[in-house]
Amino acid sequence: MNKKKYIISQDPKKIEKELGAFLNKKLGGNVKIITPSTLPHQERFSGKLDSKKKQPLINFKIKPQELISYLDQYVVRQTKAKSVLSTKICTHFNRIRHSQATGEGLSKITGNIKSNILMLGPTGIGKTYLIKLIAKKIGVPFVKADATKFSETGYVGGDVEDLIRDLVKEANDDIELAQSGIVYIDEIDKIAASPNVMGAQVSRAGVQRALLKPMEETDVNLKVPHDPVSMMQELESYQRTGKRIQRIVNTANILFIVSGAFSELSNVIKRRLSKQNIGFGSKLVNTQKENELLIQAKAEDLVKFGFESEFIGRLPVRCILEKLSQKDLYSILKMPNNPVILSKRLDFNAYGIKIIFTDDALKILAKRAYRENTGARGLVSAVEEALLDFEENLPSQDLLKFIVTKEVIEDPKGILEDLLSKQNISKWNNFYEKALLDHKNYISNYIKTNKKIFSIQNGLTLSQTRCDMAAHYFCNNVMEVEDAVKKIKKLHDSVKEIEVEVLKSYNLNIIFEEDAIDFLIEQFINHNATVEEILSKIYNNYYNGFNLIREKTEKNRFFLSKNALIDYETYLNDLIRKEIT
Repeated sequence: MNKKKYIISQDPKKIEKELGAFLNKKLGGNVKIITPSTLPHQERFSGKLDSKKKQPLINFKIKPQELISYLDQYVVRQTKAKSVLSTKICTHFNRIRHSQATGEGLSKITGNIKSNILMLGPTGIGKTYLIKLIAKKIGVPFVKADATKFSETGYVGGDVEDLIRDLVKEANDDIELAQSGIVYIDEIDKIAASPNVMGAQVSRAGVQRALLKPMEETDVNLKVPHDPVSMMQELESYQRTGKRIQRIVNTANILFIVSGAFSELSNVIKRRLSKQNIGFGSKLVNTQKENELLIQAKAEDLVKFGFESEFIGRLPVRCILEKLSQKDLYSILKMPNNPVILSKRLDFNAYGIKIIFTDDALKILAKRAYRENTGARGLVSAVEEALLDFEENLPSQDLLKFIVTKEVIEDPKGILEDLLSKQNISKWNNFYEKALLDHKNYISNYIKTNKKIFSIQNGLTLSQTRCDMAAHYFCNNVMEVEDAVKKIKKLHDSVKEIEVEVLKSYNLNIIFEEDAIDFLIEQFINHNATVEEILSKIYNNYYNGFNLIREKTEKNRFFLSKNALIDYETYLNDLIRKEIT
C-alpha cells in the first residue's frame, strides 16, 4: 500500500525518464514510453457543472397542503406529524430550489441552519412508512439505515459517511443532486448512551459524535479510506488522466430525519414533571399516558435519556406520532392504498385467485391486531395467521374467487372444508359478487371525494363515469388508486391520439365528445380493444359518409357522441340528411 502511495506522489516525468532508461538498457534502446504526460489530459472532475450549462437540479414546487393531502391517502391519523413533516420538508426543498434558481439565498447566510427532524413514537405507527411515502412523492435521492449498524470512525462497523456515499449511488452518481437528498436513520434511540456502561461507547455516543458534522455541514470524500477497490480506482484514474480526482459531497443541503420508539423516555419526562409538580395544586403525572408525556419532551429529557446536547441541538424540529387505537387499525385496513390488503391480494392473485374482504372480517382482524400491541405491524400477523390455511389449499383447486367474511376468520377449518367440497360454490360466488360491487362503490366514492387531488395530479377531469371506471380497474387489478386513475388518463390520451391519427391518415377532423371518450375507454378496459381496432372501425363505419359530406359541403369537422359510436348508421343518415338535403 505504501509503494502505491509513493508512486502516485512522484513526478510523472521523472518516473518516465527512469523507466525509459531501465528499459533501454535492458532491451537495447528500441522502447518508447507512452505516459499520461504525452496524452491529452482529461479535465478534472469536481462534481460541479459548467456554470453556463448549469440548470436548477431541484424542480420542487410542492406546497405543504399538497403533500399533506397526498399523505392522507395512505396514512391514518398522525395529523400533527403529517403537518410538521410536510411543512418543514417542503420549506427545505423550496428554499434549495429558490436558491438555485436565483443564485442567492442560502450561500449568503453566515451559519447554515437546517430543519433536521426528530420523530418520536411507539413501534408500528408508521414512522418509516411516512418517510418512504414522502421520498416517493417529492422525487429526491433518499437513503434509509438503522442507527444500530454504525460505529465510531476507526472502529469495526459501518461508517456514517457511507450514508452520503449511498446517497450518491441513489442519485445515479450525480453529486449535485445527491447534495439535495434525504438521509433517514431509524432506531436512533438505540444509540443513546447507557448510564450503566463504563468507558467508550463506540456504537452509541461515538456514533452521535460522528453524525454531528454531516448533520450540520461538512465535506465527505467519496473515496473510502483503506478500501483497496477505491484505491485501485483512484490509481487507474490517475494513470488515465495524469491527475488526481477528488470527488467531494457537501452536506449543507442534505436533510437528516431520525426516528425511534423511545420507550423509556416517558419515564425520564415523568421524573422531571414529578419534581416540578410537588405541592398544593400540582397535577398527577402518573395518570398521563405515554404519548401525552412524549408531547412534553424537552431537550434536557433527551440529554438525560443518553443523547449529547450537541446532537439534540442539530435536530431542531420534533414531531410526536400518536399510538394507534383499534378503530385506527380498522381504518388502515379500509384505506384503498393500505399495503397489508394489497399485498394479500397480490399473494392470491399469483395463483389466479381474486380475493376480497368484507367489513366484518376487517373489524375482527383489526381487533386481533390491536391485541398484539405492535401497532400497524400487528395487522400483517393477524391477516397471515387467519388466511394461511386458505393460501396453502385453495391454489390446488380450480377456485378463482375467494371472499373473506367474518365466518372465514372465526371458523377457518370449517369454511375451508366447505370450499374444498364445492357443494356451496354458487353461494360463495354470490357473496363474492355482492362484496365486489360494494367495494367498487366504496372505491368510486373515495375517488369522487378526492377527485380534485387526482384531477390536478393527472390532468384529467373526473366525471362520475370515470370514477366508476377507475374503481372497476382498481378492483380487478392489484394497484394503488392513483395508479388506477393514471390508467384511465393513459386510455383517455389514447383516444385523443386516435383523433390525431385519423386527421393524419384520412384528413378527417373528428372530435370525440366526452361520453364517446368514456365509451371508448370502457372498450379498452372491458373488451381489451386496441387503438388499431378502433381506427379500423372508424374508417370502415364513417369514412365514406364523412367523405361524401366533405365533397358536397367542404365541411371537414365532425363530432362523435356515444350514440354515434353505438348506432353509426342512424347517425350518418341523420347527418347527411341535415348537411346535404
